[in-house]
Amino acid sequence: MVSEPATYRLIVSDLSQSKPTQFEIIGDADLMAEVTKAVDVYTIKKLRFSGSIDTQGASDWRLQAELGATVTQECVVTLDPVNTRIDEKVIREYFAEVPEVKGTEVEMPENDNVELTPRVIDLKALIIEALSLALPAFPRKDGADLGEAVFTEPGKAAMTDEDARPFAALGGLREALGNKGSEGTD
Repeated sequence: MVSEPATYRLIVSDLSQSKPTQFEIIGDADLMAEVTKAVDVYTIKKLRFSGSIDTQGASDWRLQAELGATVTQECVVTLDPVNTRIDEKVIREYFAEVPEVKGTEVEMPENDNVELTPRVIDLKALIIEALSLALPAFPRKDGADLGEAVFTEPGKAAMTDEDARPFAALGGLREALGNKGSEGTD
């Protein structure tokens, strides 16, 4: 099992061709601080990245891993801290050769986890990439509501979101006519 905290790097030429190479990274304070800065969150409380890398044919590789993390981000509404649990499967396929694409229009491949086999697989970079993609783009604290803010000049009535709707004026006219009709029946 590989778990080298100093580098988190797997040298492809050193990997076993006959059996999967297992790895497990449990985030220490230094790693969590570095990843926290890289993915721009308040804190990371827990971090675990474990899996294996195995040969696929003569010169191709497949990495399968699980990323688990507990992160604290800023709520987009209240700016309060929001805790999020991330549990993500990470799969990367490394090929010695990728077919050359010819033509002016290119279709995106179905499998977007394919890369050319690097000399070194950087597990820390994979952690940062996978966590960045898994984080909620707009974290929101439970019950947080943006509400409505209205601003206007002193002495004037503020225009609300409801007033700006296309049929708001017709609704106001209907209410005014309804009130006028009920006044005449007394």
